[in-house]
Amino acid sequence: MPSFGDPKARLLIVGLAPGAHGANRTGRMFTGDSSGDFLYRALYDAGFASQPESRTADDGLKLRDCYITAAGHCAPPDNKPTPEELRRCRPYLEREIAALPRLKTVVALGRIAFDTLLAILADQGAIASRSGFAFEHGIVHRLGPKLPVLIASYHPSQQNTSTGRLTRPMFDAIFTQARQIIETSR
Repeated sequence: MPSFGDPKARLLIVGLAPGAHGANRTGRMFTGDSSGDFLYRALYDAGFASQPESRTADDGLKLRDCYITAAGHCAPPDNKPTPEELRRCRPYLEREIAALPRLKTVVALGRIAFDTLLAILADQGAIASRSGFAFEHGIVHRLGPKLPVLIASYHPSQQNTSTGRLTRPMFDAIFTQARQIIETSR
């Protein structure tokens, strides 16, 4: 599944993997499923998307200053990519990050995306180790003066949103904060 967004983005969103009934069916990340409904509404409200929903890959949605990718790029069985699948996709994610030189903020949607990002940074020598970084919704990690700020968020999966583990105000706050970080780091 290809990534989607503005190649001059200052915000990178890293999800888990394409959803079988959303992105895998429509051909665009977070499109055509409830996770995408939750994400694109938040991006629209924060000024990163041209419209609040995405149903098909040709629905006119444009991302502004935002790029969406995933730790895995193939729809995994039961939405659970294996460690091998993630290893195979990792070089692609590394190249995508390198191709976005204006990044100021990265939002990791879920623990797997968060851990994948930290592993990349550790292996590149950008951080000493992954151990000092807790995953908790809304936590902000300032990684260093030349690195983007990392914001952890629960994934907007139906499991998280229908149970109230992730609410609309909690998720909106992530992108409001991302917008503030971007605007104050000019």
